[in-house]
Amino acid sequence: MADIILKADHLKKVFISGKKSMTAVDDVSFELERGECLGIVGESGSGKSTIAKMITHLEPVTDGQIFLKGKDITHVGGKSLRKTYQDIQMVFQMPMESFDPRCTLGDGIGESLRNMGINRTETRTRVENLLERCGLSKEYADRYPHQVSGGQCQRAAIARALAVSPEILICDEATSALDVTVQKQILELLIELKEKENLSFILICHDLALVQAFCDKVLVLYHGKTVEYGTPDDIINHPKMDYTKKLIDSVL
Repeated sequence: MADIILKADHLKKVFISGKKSMTAVDDVSFELERGECLGIVGESGSGKSTIAKMITHLEPVTDGQIFLKGKDITHVGGKSLRKTYQDIQMVFQMPMESFDPRCTLGDGIGESLRNMGINRTETRTRVENLLERCGLSKEYADRYPHQVSGGQCQRAAIARALAVSPEILICDEATSALDVTVQKQILELLIELKEKENLSFILICHDLALVQAFCDKVLVLYHGKTVEYGTPDDIINHPKMDYTKKLIDSVL
């Protein structure tokens, strides 16, 4: 029997501005098994990032439900929300913008650990270990975001996400701002984390080659709706919808 760690059931998100409304996500459902990677693809404005924000409670859900390990987390708050953030972490597209420029990378990575009551000495040790797990030497803990490259900063962002030992990592276009060589290095790091630590991933991406290399399932969105949902090979090699064919043709 499949071990479903995350389930989205008929998710809907409507943004309202004055008398106008815009449906960004419309009746989207999917399941994520433990240790699996789900790729969510589609053009800009298709609703990919909005789904990630609903899962992480950065945006409220208009309709539908989100289940984490069988528990409804759609509208949780307080201690339950803090527990959700321990289970689900997000890595963003622009790593340098996700760090406070006034603080070192080590301070940024260790913030969640300090918030959990871990003393500074233990936090420093854990931060250095996290950096090394993500391919950076411990000296990077004392560097500021502007003192490192985009790829190094993204490794530090992944280290920060791993600090609370999450079970799910959501990567929202986490490699799109990096050059091709660095993209490959970050992908190799994510694959290593997936294989060694049995992490589950949601990879929000427009690069179908990346999706095919890393993901077990793919959800294709168009104007907030699901147009295809299946394995990468089936969808890329045998697309059923014209939109998916155009998406594939655009990157070939």
